Amino acid sequence: MQLGALFIADQVMALGSVRETARRLSFSASTVSAAMRRIESELAVKLTERSSGELVTLLASTKVRKGLAPILQAVRELARLVEGEMDGESYSRWAARFPLKIATIERFLETADQGSINRAARRLRLGQPQLSLQIANLEDFLGRKLFERLSQGSVLTDEGRRVYAIFASIAEAWRELKSSADDRYRRSARALRIGSIIPTGSESWVARCLGSLVAQWNAGGDRNAISLVLMTADDLREALISGRIDVAILDSIFGLDNFRHRELIATDMVAIAPMSSREETVADLVASHPLCTPSSRTGLGHAAMAYSDERGEDRRRASRDITAADSLPVIVDLVANHGYVSFLGRASALPIAGRVRIVELGEIVAMSYHVAYNHRQASADACELIVRAVREIVGSDEATQESPKLAGAQP
Repeated sequence: MQLGALFIADQVMALGSVRETARRLSFSASTVSAAMRRIESELAVKLTERSSGELVTLLASTKVRKGLAPILQAVRELARLVEGEMDGESYSRWAARFPLKIATIERFLETADQGSINRAARRLRLGQPQLSLQIANLEDFLGRKLFERLSQGSVLTDEGRRVYAIFASIAEAWRELKSSADDRYRRSARALRIGSIIPTGSESWVARCLGSLVAQWNAGGDRNAISLVLMTADDLREALISGRIDVAILDSIFGLDNFRHRELIATDMVAIAPMSSREETVADLVASHPLCTPSSRTGLGHAAMAYSDERGEDRRRASRDITAADSLPVIVDLVANHGYVSFLGRASALPIAGRVRIVELGEIVAMSYHVAYNHRQASADACELIVRAVREIVGSDEATQESPKLAGAQP
């Protein structure tokens, strides 16, 4: 990070305008914008945004400007050292173009602290010739001899000690600014991302399980931040494989051979129909009502389609009134309010029995819900809490069976 870019960013936050800053400093607007992007990236925080065509400084900019103040004061001292006294406009143009990097400052300080370019190079994991050249270039840029080279090492000159004090204040202020950014990066890296099939509603076992998980997780003290996302079962599978989520609650572990899993609920499938329907059998319901099922890519959808394909007539399977939808709330709404028939796992159907009519299939079509997770310890911890929550909600210890092997393997 160059000191000149920090000066430019401070000017943008002070003036609240990229174009005005560019005009005053005789830069292009793209150059000024690039300086803002660099400091936002370095500090992992958004400082400005566009609103109705105008640049708006955000609350974080006040704290950042306060942190930049000692750095910019040190830059002014360097200006006096290198150029002497300058008027305000001349100084601003000089400071905005000041090319010195904070990395170079830190290398100078390490060399001075070690009293030897060789020792500093080893600690910095640089080649000795590379560090020697950087120190020589710094001396040439400042127009000052900073070190006396002796047989036992390198010691600061009087000018070097003056520069050391200025550089030390810059490095300390930058470390304080960066420490907050590092905390933000660590929180982001530690965040545990949990994905779930979309619940049928707030009363469903899935929604209650996630609520219990969040409450217990946050009550556990210093744990990873937790992030929840609801997706279709097919999207969950892809997100887990790609690493976008760490834990997935879904109705099929097909294709998840590289992930551990635990069975949450072993249940069976039922038909759901409008409360006003009078048909006694599933065959009569399917013949009399439009049908909406989850996609066949999901475990529930595959079971439903397999069941209906074995019993349905060809004209029904080809009919336009058969719809695939991966959103359970939409399916429930179609059944409850629009006369459709569908299929659900019994565990998902029971909590909404007041909205839809549950019809037995006449035979057992087994299905199950699982939690699949990667190898992070935090993922395993979350999985354990999910299993406990489901056990309490569903009320059956027999419904939760641990699979110590990878998904896809026989326990």
